[in-house]
Amino acid sequence: MPPLPKRKYAASRQGKRRSHLKLKMPHIIDCPRCKSPRLAHHACPICGTYRGREVIQLPEPDLD
Repeated sequence: MPPLPKRKYAASRQGKRRSHLKLKMPHIIDCPRCKSPRLAHHACPICGTYRGREVIQLPEPDLD
């Protein structure tokens, strides 16, 4: 059987230990070309551009 702590950990000490485990909101910005929301430092999923140039060839929508 492993050794056990002699006393209960205080809630504040537990909170300090877990303070870095919180969830963070993703950094979302507007695409300068199509104004749709996208993640920072990622190519736009709507128009396929990143830093002013096209980096992803998106298929044309089929209107038939």
